[in-house]
Amino acid sequence: MFVHHVYFWLKRPSSAEDLQALVDGLRKLSAVPQIKSFHIGRPADTNRPVIDASYSVSWLNIFDSAEDEAIYQEHPMHLEFIATCSHLWERVVVYDSAELV
Repeated sequence: MFVHHVYFWLKRPSSAEDLQALVDGLRKLSAVPQIKSFHIGRPADTNRPVIDASYSVSWLNIFDSAEDEAIYQEHPMHLEFIATCSHLWERVVVYDSAELV
């Protein structure tokens, strides 16, 4: 298993239109065949010192392997998503993880 978790900070975090455009783009991108499951979320209403809730949208993807995630990176749908949605965000942070055991 390979986990690809992406966090987006919108340029205009109070814009409902920008939020919807990003979510729509992620839903469309989630159809890439190598993605086995995904979750689109927003910061939860939790408050502990270890929680960073400064992002606008998170997108969690599960792949069968690092090779599948590499295919996704070059997939035309991924490249189209970047081309059409990158104007919406000011920052993106990615956390990738592979199985430990």
